Amino acid sequence: SKKIKPNTSNGDITQKSFETFTQIFDAKNGGFGAAPKFPSAHNLLFLLLYAKQNNNQSALCMAEKTLMAIRKGGIFDHIGYGFSRYSTDKYYLVPHFEKMLYDNALLIMAYAAAYSVTGNKTYIDTAEKTAEYIQNEMTSPYGGFYSAQDADSDGIEGGFYIFTLDEIFDVLGEDAGRKFSKTFDITENGNFEGKNIPNLLKSNDLKTDFQEEIKKLYDYRKNRTKLHLDDKILLSWNSLMIAALSILYRVTKNEKHINMAKNALDFIENNLSGGDELFSVQSGKNSFLDDYAFYIAALIEFYSSTLDKKYLDTAEILCKKAITLFSDSENGGFFLCQKNKCELFINPKDGYDGAIPSGNSVMAYNLVRLRGITKKDLYDNLAKRQISYMEKEAHDYPTSYCMFLIALLLFKNPPKHITAVLKDNKDLGYIKDNTPFLADIALTTENENYPPLNNKTTYYVCENKNCLPPSNEL
Repeated sequence: SKKIKPNTSNGDITQKSFETFTQIFDAKNGGFGAAPKFPSAHNLLFLLLYAKQNNNQSALCMAEKTLMAIRKGGIFDHIGYGFSRYSTDKYYLVPHFEKMLYDNALLIMAYAAAYSVTGNKTYIDTAEKTAEYIQNEMTSPYGGFYSAQDADSDGIEGGFYIFTLDEIFDVLGEDAGRKFSKTFDITENGNFEGKNIPNLLKSNDLKTDFQEEIKKLYDYRKNRTKLHLDDKILLSWNSLMIAALSILYRVTKNEKHINMAKNALDFIENNLSGGDELFSVQSGKNSFLDDYAFYIAALIEFYSSTLDKKYLDTAEILCKKAITLFSDSENGGFFLCQKNKCELFINPKDGYDGAIPSGNSVMAYNLVRLRGITKKDLYDNLAKRQISYMEKEAHDYPTSYCMFLIALLLFKNPPKHITAVLKDNKDLGYIKDNTPFLADIALTTENENYPPLNNKTTYYVCENKNCLPPSNEL
């Protein structure tokens, strides 16, 4: 596979990353580099935002080709939905069958963002099916989300997920079974160790007309030995899912998604936090940068979707707390452990976005968003400082810092800013329905800077340093 060489130019690292992705893109199968292929949804989120801001078709094509391949392949569970950790081959056919909460959260974000850029309903269908999987299999009765489902059933890797042709015929009957098998690549010889991973890699389009058959196979599969569930409820991973469901709600307006996010937020408030202190796990005593960074991001996304200012206020309180606990005031960036209680010999500063984005990248994102929404100098200064620290970190291998690159793109090119002078809370629904996918929305009551027009709710809208005259409509 093509090795990525270190970046030696002093140019724009977002452009450099786009160029590197172009070099390692697998144009035939989607994805980047050789097997194993991880979905790395934050890379796709970067490409989607880069495409949107620069009107770059090539970046969009790479993201779309990959999102379609992942959706059609065996890495997506076509019977129970949700995504596995990675593909063992370059085609996205044979996954490592373990399913992680964080992958599914990041992929919901990527498919929702892809829909916001393209309007292609397939992406919404995929994101909603993934949310359905989380609801069915990964949600505790108290609202928090579990961490992972194992790959093995009866000691057989993937045993829970694979079918023989005979099984398909037994469950669906000959006629429906034949149609299903033809579409989902189920054969006598199989595509995986003599059995079959249902997939749509050979189909030109996504088939959505097999709902009844899928339901029957789902019920049949349920009788197999249950997959082991890692039922730990982790603050950081839960926060990613809350952010994802909030984003999904923005593009679907499906109340189910925001209610799931709200239940998980309530769970965290009741079980994983006390005042402005957070805890990584239930009955835990400690927390790390990722816990604060991801939870603040979840609060910002939830606020952006509901316009309930309480969540923005909490995000600001926790942001100040995170700076006290973790920031390196001498050299920039944030430490992994709390400065006053780190048990490690050296308190690391992690910036690299691996399977999960790093706390430093997400803090850059949070500071940029809070700067955008609140227009406070405090966040402007903090965002500049974190951006400048991370630009140095990311310089040599910028494609390994895609979550940070998203923050950088939003810092350089802020989204539309809307200040709403609220005269009537009933207008919140109108605002939610009429703002773009990415927007910084500030709510205020009338004051000398923002007088209302015609004594009605008034909107002050600014984009690309241009501000429109105040209006009663968006």
